[in-house]
Amino acid sequence: MAKVKTTFFCQNCGAQYAKWQGQCTSCKEWNTIAEEVIQKPEKSSWKTQSSTTKRVSKPLKINEIDTSQEARLNMQDEELNRVLGGGMVNGSLTLLGGEPGIGKSTLLLQIALKLPYKTLYVSGEESQKQIKMRAQRINPNGENCYILTETKTQNIFKQIESVEPDIVIIDSIQTLHSDYIESSAGSISQIKECTTELIKFAKETSTPVLLIGHITKDGHIAGPKILEHMVDTVLQFEGDRNHVFRILRANKNRFGSTNELGIYEMQGSGLREVSNPSEILISEKDGELSGNAIAATIEGMRPLMIEVQALVSTAVYGTPQRSATGFNAKRLNMLLAVLEKRAGFRLGAKDVFLNITGGITVDDPAIDLAVVAAILSSNEDVDLPRDYCFAAEVGLSGEIRPVQRVEQRILEAEKLGFSTIFVSKYNKISLLKPKIKIQLISRIEDLTSFII
Repeated sequence: MAKVKTTFFCQNCGAQYAKWQGQCTSCKEWNTIAEEVIQKPEKSSWKTQSSTTKRVSKPLKINEIDTSQEARLNMQDEELNRVLGGGMVNGSLTLLGGEPGIGKSTLLLQIALKLPYKTLYVSGEESQKQIKMRAQRINPNGENCYILTETKTQNIFKQIESVEPDIVIIDSIQTLHSDYIESSAGSISQIKECTTELIKFAKETSTPVLLIGHITKDGHIAGPKILEHMVDTVLQFEGDRNHVFRILRANKNRFGSTNELGIYEMQGSGLREVSNPSEILISEKDGELSGNAIAATIEGMRPLMIEVQALVSTAVYGTPQRSATGFNAKRLNMLLAVLEKRAGFRLGAKDVFLNITGGITVDDPAIDLAVVAAILSSNEDVDLPRDYCFAAEVGLSGEIRPVQRVEQRILEAEKLGFSTIFVSKYNKISLLKPKIKIQLISRIEDLTSFII
């Protein structure tokens, strides 16, 4: 009988140790190290041993390597295609993470039912009848989708060889287990082994694989951190279960940008793609309200019009509060200091609260001018016209600095019906006869003359 091999893994970060210890030296967490059984055969492959073919990789000169663009698979979902960088790359491994109940399984099942390619949806969490009930609500005519309920990777690969799908979806990686590892499903060693087998399968057959990953209470994908390094793309599905809107963003993408954003609306029949995000980021109001300003921002290649809300009030408890939701709190303090020093507004003894509507986080510096306008509007209790929008960065000396791709922001504001956009005087604008009025300003004092 072979000797049982064991080792110790940190359940938080995946660090490996030869013996147990109280604190993980890698992530500094206490009581997270657990013993796991490991016993590997000499050879392991995603295929059966009889069908394994040995392939030896040969070195090539760099000018001999074929750099022709590989065709991407259209996922029949504009939001997902945009976040992936134009579609799914053959042989890629994509990991989708998100909170429980946010809609990860619904999103991938909906895509699997719409795809014209042969798709294998592997679920380790639901039965085939449960998935069929959900599929009938989303799209009852998914003819190319095969449903498999299995958690053992060796059985999954047998079905893959018989079905020969174009795309494989795994729900979820934490439920899979391999015969080559004797620890339980969801453990550090099982997740690493199952992911390694899936990567080998994807690269050898040029079949794209989509994985669903659970997340911890800290918001990180459960399992070792190396899991995110092994895959090609890491997608994050965000949102509040109490609201209907969901945001899909890429934390890592080897084949495209990580700045793109996809927005969905959760409905009874599945997730609806939101082609015009400004419809959810700008709230509808019956009358004019102080402290609201519209900013023209850009996420990746997509221009967004978002609403900035500010509330300035007298500090009741002596020490003024500074709170920002969806915006960098340190940058808010900097803008308040600029307003006090350069524009003469006494905000040091007042509470300032800032909120970006829609539940998104913005790091585009072009939002600075809208933040300043919202703060001044609330401080003076003056309503800003609803058809004003702002796109400029504010410097420490109070100057209004230019931002990138300002013409794209102006055209988006014009398309949505805004009458005036405030931008820096130093931006080079070559638009011919725009319908929207472009107000050029150079200092923060110029803005106050329009607001107050």
